[in-house]
Amino acid sequence: MATPESPDTWVRYWRDAARPLEAMHAHFLDHVYPPHSHDTYSFGITDAGAQRFRCRGASHTSGAGMVMALNPDEAHDGQAAAEVGYQYRIVHIGPSVVREVVADATQGRSAALPLFVQPVLTDPVLTSALAALHAALAGGADPLVRDERLVAAVTALTRRGAASALPAARELTPTDHARGQAARRARALLDETYREPVSAERLAEAAGCSRFALYRAFRATYGLAPSEYQRQLRLRRARALLRTGSTPADAAADAGFADQAHFGRWFHRVYGITPGAFRSA
Repeated sequence: MATPESPDTWVRYWRDAARPLEAMHAHFLDHVYPPHSHDTYSFGITDAGAQRFRCRGASHTSGAGMVMALNPDEAHDGQAAAEVGYQYRIVHIGPSVVREVVADATQGRSAALPLFVQPVLTDPVLTSALAALHAALAGGADPLVRDERLVAAVTALTRRGAASALPAARELTPTDHARGQAARRARALLDETYREPVSAERLAEAAGCSRFALYRAFRATYGLAPSEYQRQLRLRRARALLRTGSTPADAAADAGFADQAHFGRWFHRVYGITPGAFRSA
């Protein structure tokens, strides 16, 4: 649990020690999330106020009682949409956990991961199921209760808020294909070398295009600039190390951050909580 920063800003965090399952309850007044993504599904309930975020090239607002549904690796930002700020509860569920629930619910007939097409959903049933899950996780309920509510929430979200298939894609032009290939080549290099400095020239050479063309292609494909994606990989690495008990200083150094202070600032900006508070959650 994090110590409240002020009467208007506080964060409480919980995480499962054995599987990718986390819960946060927070009130933010002026915290601004930079563009980032999670390697989990992220489902949030806005309790009070309103929050505004950009996702998939459009602006969305989640008000009281609404549910945010973000797919893994879906780039988004976030900030208050009202002067009073916003209070929300959010649960991060790893794709492996969702796949397990879906396979069990369909008796093994399907293990396909769901896709949430609408980032903001208005459905009292989903709100209720997600609130019950959050309460069980953050409130220290019995493991059996947590599992029952996890299954109920994932099942409700999948059946009522997810698409059964990917939405129809527009016809891609040769230029689209070329941009996508360039972005994928650059991403592959970053995936391999994210803990070390990578020059723009080296990245553009790997992509097979100019730096300007690469920046446009990468953002269009992944919703982030190459530097933002590199930082995201470093944060995920450090986050994984903190889960296993590494100190913030060791996690920062291993993940490729220049120093612990720089790491701490970005961790708080992206996740809304300090590395130390996350480690002890």
